[in-house]
Amino acid sequence: MICQECGNRPATLHFTKIVNGEKTEFHICEACARERGDSIPGAVNGFSIHNLLSGLLDFDPSGSASSASLKQQQALRCEECGLTYTQFSKLGRFGCSSCYRHFADRLDPLLKRVHGNTVHSGKIPKRTGSQIQYKREIEQLRGEMQGHIEREEFESAAELRDRIRELERKIVDL
Repeated sequence: MICQECGNRPATLHFTKIVNGEKTEFHICEACARERGDSIPGAVNGFSIHNLLSGLLDFDPSGSASSASLKQQQALRCEECGLTYTQFSKLGRFGCSSCYRHFADRLDPLLKRVHGNTVHSGKIPKRTGSQIQYKREIEQLRGEMQGHIEREEFESAAELRDRIRELERKIVDL
């Protein structure tokens, strides 16, 4: 594919821009990208994952960018290493393992936004993972059963209890 800007060199950078649901694709060479001022992955001044995280870390779950929330963000500091949330958002990485605990209330919405969930469950091997699948199903059913108990739906809870016992027997038999 040839560069859409100069029409001479091969296009090595491919951008897709979506604005208001309208998709536009750009195919340009590195020289034209530098002239336009676009960032080039892998270049010295190029795009990095830290730049992406910095943009995402400015996310305010309340939806407002008030000066009060900005001051609160600047005051938020890890007690172990002294890293502030503002420094973290610029660096894109933590100073120590305690930062996870100190910035937890800010990280949960970020992780949910990026990954769709705040809990990583991983993948299960198809051939040898049946026991793990049963355990996960039991865990889910116990949560559902607890909900039925809280709503005083005891018949439904008893059905789930029986299903859990059946799955536990299957695990023993494996």
